[in-house]
Amino acid sequence: METLETIRKRASLKNRLSSREIEPAKIAMVLDAARLAPSARNQQPWRFIVVQGKENVEKVVKKAFFEFSQDFKGAPVLIFACANPRDDVTHDGQEYYLFDVGLAFENLLLAATDLGLVTHPMVSVKEDALREVLNIPDGVRFIAATPLSYPDKGSYDEAARERLNGRVRKSVSEIAYYQRWGTPFETALGV
Repeated sequence: METLETIRKRASLKNRLSSREIEPAKIAMVLDAARLAPSARNQQPWRFIVVQGKENVEKVVKKAFFEFSQDFKGAPVLIFACANPRDDVTHDGQEYYLFDVGLAFENLLLAATDLGLVTHPMVSVKEDALREVLNIPDGVRFIAATPLSYPDKGSYDEAARERLNGRVRKSVSEIAYYQRWGTPFETALGV
C-alpha cells in the first residue's frame, strides 16, 4: 500500500473492535514502525507498553479508563506510549518529548492501518491509576494509547468506509499560508 493511501484511509474506529487475537509478528511490525520515527537529536524517548489478553486488557480499562472509553475492553491488545521528559531534548524551555512520541505514535497508527488493523488514538486516562496498574515508574509520563484489533466484521476498508465518508477536513487554503501568515497557500501558487 502506498503511504498517501494509508494516510487517507486511517480512521479512528473504537466501535469496530474484534476480540480476535493479533499475531505477535504484527504487533512487532507496528512497534518497529514506531521506533523508526525521527526524534530530536535521535534521543528516541518513547517507550511502549503492550497489554494483551482479555483479562489484562479488561483490568487496565476498568481501572484507568474513563466511562467513555470502556469500549476498549473488547480489544485483544492495548498499546500505551510513554516517555520520560528527561530522556529527551529541552531547548529554550521547549520540551520535545511530546512531539517526538507523537511522531512515533503516528508511525504506529499508519503501520496498523497498512496491516488492516483497527486503532483509535486516545490521550484521556486516569494517569495515576494507569501508572499503578502498569507499574509505570515515577518521572515517566503517559502520552497516548490505542487499541489494536482486527475489524469486527469485514475488511479494514469496509470498517472504515462509513467513518471516512462522514469525515470533514479543512482545505489546504484554510490551514496553510504562503510566505507569511494570512496569504493562503493555494491562492498564492494557483493550486
